[in-house]
Amino acid sequence: MTERIYNVLFLCTGNSARSILAEAILNLPLVGHGRFRAFSAGSHPTGKVNPLAIELLQRNHIPCDGLRSKSWDEFAKSDAPVLDFVFTVCDSAAGEICPIWPGQPMTAHWGIADPAAAVGSETEQRKAFFLAYNQLNRRIALFANLPFSKLGILALKQQLDAIGKLDKQSE
Repeated sequence: MTERIYNVLFLCTGNSARSILAEAILNLPLVGHGRFRAFSAGSHPTGKVNPLAIELLQRNHIPCDGLRSKSWDEFAKSDAPVLDFVFTVCDSAAGEICPIWPGQPMTAHWGIADPAAAVGSETEQRKAFFLAYNQLNRRIALFANLPFSKLGILALKQQLDAIGKLDKQSE
């Protein structure tokens, strides 16, 4: 019996860094185990992927093909993929009124500091991207390895919320 594939949407305001990183990470076969199809979008997309996000993904041998900054409106249309999970990865997007998603997905907030807003030297900016990448990678790995078939809806929601609270004590 083949396990179903879950559609996951990562949301951020600009859809240029954090949500793009999350999409790329979960779509990796070694991370998502072929059980997920990840997407990303923004409430106010910048229209381009941050070059430091692309550089970081390429440095980690993660495919960047097809990654683009896009509006969350694409995922509220009738022909959009039916979503199973929607995760906000920035506090701004979490506070906005989201569209109604097809499929009544389970949602959680996984706030990560915005590496695109990092100031300082190029080295300091790269470090901000690296920290965001590591936090997302850790959270996504935990999510991808949850025993979905053994968890009830409430237990799954609790797990998703707990994953979003990881690393908060170090911020």
